[in-house]
Amino acid sequence: GFFDFTGNVNTCIAIRTMIMKDGTVHFQSGAGIVHDSEPTKEFDETVNKARAIMAAIDFAENGLVA
Repeated sequence: GFFDFTGNVNTCIAIRTMIMKDGTVHFQSGAGIVHDSEPTKEFDETVNKARAIMAAIDFAENGLVA
């Protein structure tokens, strides 16, 4: 994103990312925090996003068998 000298702002938040490098998966999850965010709910949401990524990895490793 960017902030310019005229007051314009354009940003983005990577709330779920995953890459594989040299056979190792690296991932992260996050949240967009705003004025009325509730910290506990934002934390729980971030953990749930991480769990979804871990489930996707598990499905991929096990041939998409639930």
